[in-house]
Amino acid sequence: MKTLIPAVVAVVAAVAAVSLALAAPAIAAPPPNDAFADATTITALPYTDAQQSTEATTEFGEPQNCSFSPQTVWYRITPTADGVLGADVGGSTVPATLSLYRDGGSGISSLSFVGCASFGPSSSTTAHVQAGVTYYLQAGALFSVGFGTIRLSVQPLTPPANDDFATATAADTLPFADQVDTIAAGVEAGEPTPACAGALGTSVWYAYHAAATGSVTATISAGFGSSLAAYTGSTVASLQQIGCRSNFGSVLTFRAEAGQTYYLQLGRSQFSCCGTSASFSLDVAPSPVAAFGVYPGDPNTYDTVVFSDQSYDAGQAAFVGQQFDFGDGTSADGCCSATHRYANDGDYTVSDTVTTEDGRSASTTQTLHVRTHDATITKLTVPQSASAGQTRSLAVGISNTRYPETVTVELQRSAAGSAAFVTVGTLTQEVPVRSANRTTPFAYSYTFTAEDAAAGKVTFRAVATIVGARDALPADNTVVALPTKVGR
Repeated sequence: MKTLIPAVVAVVAAVAAVSLALAAPAIAAPPPNDAFADATTITALPYTDAQQSTEATTEFGEPQNCSFSPQTVWYRITPTADGVLGADVGGSTVPATLSLYRDGGSGISSLSFVGCASFGPSSSTTAHVQAGVTYYLQAGALFSVGFGTIRLSVQPLTPPANDDFATATAADTLPFADQVDTIAAGVEAGEPTPACAGALGTSVWYAYHAAATGSVTATISAGFGSSLAAYTGSTVASLQQIGCRSNFGSVLTFRAEAGQTYYLQLGRSQFSCCGTSASFSLDVAPSPVAAFGVYPGDPNTYDTVVFSDQSYDAGQAAFVGQQFDFGDGTSADGCCSATHRYANDGDYTVSDTVTTEDGRSASTTQTLHVRTHDATITKLTVPQSASAGQTRSLAVGISNTRYPETVTVELQRSAAGSAAFVTVGTLTQEVPVRSANRTTPFAYSYTFTAEDAAAGKVTFRAVATIVGARDALPADNTVVALPTKVGR
């Protein structure tokens, strides 16, 4: 029996090995272009390819410029002519990232980053490429999504017709409007960088030949990183910038001289986002709108009136000239606001005239009613002494020398034990215009209380208010009488 044991053990071991081999799942191989050195060569355009990301890997030193991807595949292309390439990962079944590099000639460590796109199955990137230069495309699954298909498409793109200065689109007939896709636009040698923007990534050109002298407004809608610049000159090298605006809804207004050609550059920075479609329009500049505010709105001869300019220009040109005419023979030049004090009551026609940097102007007027209302308490008559339970007469005299007024007079008394006053009577009546030494009386009666007697005295105060108007000198609208002695 001992001689049979080794044979039995050998058979059992063989059966176990076969069982393990049958139970182990098949291991899928990485994609053929998983490594940089094995990059698939693109020989013709348009090109499409799909690779499984499941077993894709990354290698030591592999760049991760835009978004981290642990599963990447590689492609290379050497264009035979200068042009614009568009590459995208639309149709991928996993969120994908795509990066484009220029070959440095000594392997993966010498790659120069050109551009990328990520965060979505339709991510795309565009690049201007040179003939004879090799470029690498790195497509990968974002983060660690694992299972799915990465689909790459590469196609040549045609630049817009007005990509170059020499082929600028004519915009001579106003109003002019155009829609352009700048995805394949480039920047030509010697092209100026707008003073209001950073380095350009793309640009397109429009030309306006002015048939008559006047201001025109150019408008673009091209998203963040966009710019609009206007130039004079006949060649790229001779261009002189005369205006510039940047970013969302850029509006540029300038004065055009008859017979002169002006070039408008619609640009996008190297870091622009939010689509490639751009709109451009050119039209006769609208007139600015003059407007101003006045404070206070009911001025009198004691007020220093503030005039605040509220003018605006739809052409977004700066205002360089402004004049307020106050309507009394005086005026003020300057920016934004002015102050003035009127010597006499009256109705004054005030005007505000503004001028934009390109020479357009506008004016507006308002009629300012200067009225000096002033009701004065000239007399407060109270008894010198009284007893608790006694009713006595009190009187307030109001002087008014300017306009007939409706005046409210509130009679108040001191509150025992505090500095407060409480109201004991209110009268409202018409106060006609009278000479300074004549007053209009407001008559009151007051019954003195045991509380007044306990305090030993009571102080009366009168407060006058003009109804429907602002008193020019409110300091003389309050009078406090001498204390009235109160006995038991």
